Amino acid sequence: MKIKLAILEADESYLNRIVSVFTVKYADKFELYSFNNPEAALAALKPAKIDVFLANDLFDIPVSALPERCGFAYFADSADIDMIRSQKAIGKFQKAELIYKQILDLYSEKAGSFFELRTENGGARVILFDSVSGGAGASSMAAACALHFALQKKRTLYLNLEKFGSSDLFFTAEGQFDISDIIYALKSRKANLSLKLESCVKQDQRGVCFYSQPKIALDMLELTCDEIVRLISEIKAAGSYDYVIADTNFSMHRNFIEAYRQASSVVWVSDGSEISNDKILRAYTALLALEQGGDWQLQDKILLVYNKFSNKTGRTLENAGIKSIGGAPRYEHADINQILDRLSRTDIFQKLV
Repeated sequence: MKIKLAILEADESYLNRIVSVFTVKYADKFELYSFNNPEAALAALKPAKIDVFLANDLFDIPVSALPERCGFAYFADSADIDMIRSQKAIGKFQKAELIYKQILDLYSEKAGSFFELRTENGGARVILFDSVSGGAGASSMAAACALHFALQKKRTLYLNLEKFGSSDLFFTAEGQFDISDIIYALKSRKANLSLKLESCVKQDQRGVCFYSQPKIALDMLELTCDEIVRLISEIKAAGSYDYVIADTNFSMHRNFIEAYRQASSVVWVSDGSEISNDKILRAYTALLALEQGGDWQLQDKILLVYNKFSNKTGRTLENAGIKSIGGAPRYEHADINQILDRLSRTDIFQKLV
């Protein structure tokens, strides 16, 4: 099913350009209708069952007269304008991809659950990184893992679900949406989640897809274990990615264990210090205890990787029952991008395939 998109634009040259671009890039997403006359556009909305209507801000559109299920926004000359006449505004002169994502967002607010932008590529492989001991660089390792697969031309999503974590430390891209929009969709259950996920995602120039950090850090505290599980499940089932690298806060909450079940692998990161190793051993023992009497079979998914490891201050865990896939030393005097680059080019992550 395609989104029926109507565009009302006074500038005929711009109208022809954007219709041409959308026809080439998003032929499988949109059914396009173009107008330069407001009366003709308004008359066509209901019989054509238009899903999203964009109008040049030169026209004063009677919004109350629009069909109930029709999303609407004004086309503005500047991308910095968010609202016009109390209605959402979309900048005309920006990348087609950014306009496309804002159109998806408009549609997701009106669409019911009947519409799903799914593919036939099957479920993604979910690799979940947990910060069990803290301070061992689990987030850097997770981001490097995402970069590793993206550099191999795999469709990869880095999903930072830490309470105070940030994807923006590792990856950058244009776009106005962030993970707060996803959290709102999860909470409200009114928006079509699969569309919201597609409209909000960004892609780093190196190929890694991600969701930006929330503008208000407290938004992440609103995510429940059940919502995290639902989010991972939705992303996994959508078929948009080959790999989903989820960076989470360690939790033994029984509801969160379902996220472990969805994962192909669960990677715990240690720096080899006595404190780090002790915490990991205690967590592993607790996980085994939780598994007793349940059909979870989680222990075979747990993998251990060492980061910032030094033979002088650390040691590897022996005979603990946790499989190690290798490690990396501390990279002195290196910034985050240099660290990611070095980590991503090691052979550690191929052992997760």
